[in-house]
Amino acid sequence: MLVLDIPGREKLVLEHLITDYNGTIALDGKVIPGVIDLFKILSKDLKIHIITADTHNNVSSQFKGLDFTIHIIDKKNQDLEKLKYIEKIGREKCVCFGNGANDCLMLEKSALGIAVLQKEGLCSSLLFTSKIVVSNILDGLELLLNPLRLVATLRI
Repeated sequence: MLVLDIPGREKLVLEHLITDYNGTIALDGKVIPGVIDLFKILSKDLKIHIITADTHNNVSSQFKGLDFTIHIIDKKNQDLEKLKYIEKIGREKCVCFGNGANDCLMLEKSALGIAVLQKEGLCSSLLFTSKIVVSNILDGLELLLNPLRLVATLRI
């Protein structure tokens, strides 16, 4: 569990890290170097979930032998499938990462939605539905390891 006490906001008690795969933690179907190392550290406090339509049909092989939940969704209505997933586990306990249009509902409805702008780009509507925008996934994950960075960004 990760507790974030941000001045001027309701205390966040996070239990789950949910992330999109392609464009967020992977490029062209391959996990971005450094992501798995940060996931291993964060998994001491958060349950890691990778949610994807598995465009490259290789997500399971990228995380073989690791204790992360991989949830493959249908290629239709991905935005609603992602929202249903976080609602099932408790959206108020989720920090979510994404970069695409199909991540908008998930980031908007989660306790903490973080949009990631990388080589695949960022859907412009995520700028308005996320709480934070980061320039790469490693910086986003490191925010959770250094909560004072979140305080500086989100305090009122």
